[in-house]
Amino acid sequence: MSQAAPHGGKTRSFFAWGNVEDALSAEERTAVDQGLSALPVWDPSPLGPAPKAADYALTKPRVSPPAALAETLTADPEERLRHSRGRSYEDLALMLMREGGQAPDYVAYPETEAEISALFDWAASAKVALVPYGGGSSVCGGVDTGVGDGYDGVVSLDMTRFNRILEVDRTSRAARMQGGLLGPELEAGLRPHGLTLRYFPQSFEFSTLGGWIATRGGGHYATLYTHIDDFVESVRMVTPEGPWESRRLPGSGAGPSPDRLALGSEGVFGVITEAWMRLQDRPSHRGSASALFKDMPAAGRAARALAQSGLFPTNCRVLDPGEARFNGVGDGASAVLILGFESADHPVDAWLARGLEILDDHGGAYDKAAAQRSLAKGSTENRSGAAGQWRDSFVRAPYLRDHVVQRGLILDTFETAIPWDRFEQFYHDVVAETADVIKRVTGVAADVTCRLTHVYPDGAAPYFTYMAHGSNSGDFASCRAKWREIKAETNAIVVRHGGTVTHHHAVGRDHRSGYEAQTPPLYRDALRAVKQRVDPGAVLNPGVLIDAQAAMRVAP
Repeated sequence: MSQAAPHGGKTRSFFAWGNVEDALSAEERTAVDQGLSALPVWDPSPLGPAPKAADYALTKPRVSPPAALAETLTADPEERLRHSRGRSYEDLALMLMREGGQAPDYVAYPETEAEISALFDWAASAKVALVPYGGGSSVCGGVDTGVGDGYDGVVSLDMTRFNRILEVDRTSRAARMQGGLLGPELEAGLRPHGLTLRYFPQSFEFSTLGGWIATRGGGHYATLYTHIDDFVESVRMVTPEGPWESRRLPGSGAGPSPDRLALGSEGVFGVITEAWMRLQDRPSHRGSASALFKDMPAAGRAARALAQSGLFPTNCRVLDPGEARFNGVGDGASAVLILGFESADHPVDAWLARGLEILDDHGGAYDKAAAQRSLAKGSTENRSGAAGQWRDSFVRAPYLRDHVVQRGLILDTFETAIPWDRFEQFYHDVVAETADVIKRVTGVAADVTCRLTHVYPDGAAPYFTYMAHGSNSGDFASCRAKWREIKAETNAIVVRHGGTVTHHHAVGRDHRSGYEAQTPPLYRDALRAVKQRVDPGAVLNPGVLIDAQAAMRVAP
């Protein structure tokens, strides 16, 4: 069986983010280089040729699957390469090093639960690891197929043929959908019903419903309905020991919910094949504005007031001065707060007006005439001003990162969450300590910037960005080594100061140390016991959340 990799008429890159056709244009690359040329880290390597599949020395598949699985599996070299890793900084650096040694032996594209069960049975009998792939957009080592020497083979499990909307309950505003639906497929299927999941992560084009649930992902909207948890009504998961499915209910107090074990399980217990999801009517009223503040703490205080007001803005994103400059929505002198509201039921004039009063109360400066124009256009999506500039930058950011990395720089992010009472000190400490780490590791000073991606009544989710000096000669091995040291340090910094090691990027392998530092040992023992019961052969995603050998040592 052979599987091509088209995506909406375009071709998925096997080594970098997104679609080949959507990579930065020559004009965009020139603009990026010019914009970064004044930074102390900017001493770029020349752009080398883009990798080709033929550049990688792949070993032959080490195992032979049964004939019954022949139509489910492919050993196509480019497919194996594309499924070998996610899209983190380290993943890209390894691909630029032409390091293909950890590619899976096969990629599986099951179309039925029976085929999934057959894969499980074969994997357990043949000591083959199965790594659920989602859409392949993991940035934390969650889909890497380098599982170590404890397995005779490894298969990447791609669920994108489970891509149908099975049932729509318009009365309850819910739908039963298969876990392999990519974001655009899901929304296209709901559009004729006037419905939307209203869940738009940055990886929307390249991630799946099952992946969102398995990683407890966070969407683009800043308040109220932010994490995928808020939308899950019930989940069906197929495990090596059989399926489980929670009852579809709007709410229940009947003990710990099976859904809660599926959410955030990262593919270590089973594969999510279906889910009933809570939906919303498609919005028709919108309004937005942006305001300038003297610094990040001042803007953060305004965001806290908005989060605690009960207005529940769609967008309440805060960019510190450096982050605003980097994304082209400010000159670096002020922090920027981008505020937006939307509704399918009513005009949002009153909500935006009250939001602007809150910004006024906290010293925000904004263009009142522009805010009024936004309301006048409220029946269509507003893409003007700072909100529109931010949206465009948000979508293009991963492609920009890939270009910068290929020039020998280290451009990466890390995100966390912290209660409001600790936010301001946390922000200052993390920025300062991360800058010190980068200077020590690379020898060159670097800016560390921050934005708030989500705000809650009790806290916020700071998202930090840094660009560090890597190599002047295209030595991606050196870049990778520096990145690994910085990553370990930033994991420790956010946890030491009371934050979470990840807010919406999942644990994977890259955040294991921080995850274990913030979770009780007894709880992790309980998860290992669950793992042993549902996956006694420890074939599913070894090394993510739970070490395979430790799971196998737990008595049933």
